[in-house]
Amino acid sequence: MDNKVIVFTAPNTAELASCEMPRLQPGRVLVRTVISSISSGTERALLTGDANISPSRDSVGAAAEFPRWPGYSSAGVVVEVGEGVTSVVPGDRVAVIDQRHQHYVCPPEKNVFKLPEHISFSEAALWHIATFPLAAIRKCKLEIGESAIVMGLGVLGMMAVKLLRAAGATPIIAVDPVADKRQWALENGADYALDPFDPSFAETAKALTGGGAAVGIEVTGIGKGLDGILDCMAKFGRVALLGCTRNSDFTIDYYRKVHGPGITLVGAHTNARPKIESYPGMWTRQDDTKALRQLCATGRVEFASMVAEIHPAEEAPETYRRLGAERFFPVVQHHWGE
Repeated sequence: MDNKVIVFTAPNTAELASCEMPRLQPGRVLVRTVISSISSGTERALLTGDANISPSRDSVGAAAEFPRWPGYSSAGVVVEVGEGVTSVVPGDRVAVIDQRHQHYVCPPEKNVFKLPEHISFSEAALWHIATFPLAAIRKCKLEIGESAIVMGLGVLGMMAVKLLRAAGATPIIAVDPVADKRQWALENGADYALDPFDPSFAETAKALTGGGAAVGIEVTGIGKGLDGILDCMAKFGRVALLGCTRNSDFTIDYYRKVHGPGITLVGAHTNARPKIESYPGMWTRQDDTKALRQLCATGRVEFASMVAEIHPAEEAPETYRRLGAERFFPVVQHHWGE
């Protein structure tokens, strides 16, 4: 069988290249990918040559190296299973986490999740990305009836709105400068939608929440976004830094906006979670994926309608040209064939 993978060969250059077929080993599952989802923030950073891909200290000041292989959230069909695998069999439709944009992949069994019959490949291919805002909400220890604000309505912010609604937050304020995104938020779980550039933005947010939001999900990844959401928080509020703020060249008035009101800033990078066993507020990515499977299976949460475009994997060069050039990139997926 021929295998293909999407690779960034140089800054702002994507190719669909041939690669070796993965070798099936005990405890692993050979999967033929049908749909894989673009995580626009991470993949834009990879594509453009940003050196700050990992928050580990080793990446500080490191030069960007190519080639780079994007992708980590997909769905497909089981082709073959390795010795000892019991949770899936050939022919099963599955979601897969932590795998590249690649036609045939061979993840460990723990990263493969059988789909309910009525769940589409497109929706399941978003589950791994959805574990990011889910983890952020858990880390903020949201309680039913608490107010929440989401700063930025990219794919993670859109998911955060839906998950906050399912978790019982009220009211939910969605924030984005794009009017269409604000309208989407109102139709998908937000109680209010505000423009962060409105001169009365923070004042309005505090009025709508009766003095400030208890939980904030910052997803813009820029310093002004963090500064803005801090103006909207209640005393003792918790703010999850879900957006990857890779550029540290900004200033926050920590004394008045964090220290004085007792704000908790929560690092919400997806790797900052337990790897083996979940506990309250801190779940493994596998357990969060299972939770999302249940939420989607029972209709508590729905992600499929978020997808704006699905393109054949062969069109990857053009798809990623757009990702690098467009400021507001929609939710886009690659299709690898049935």
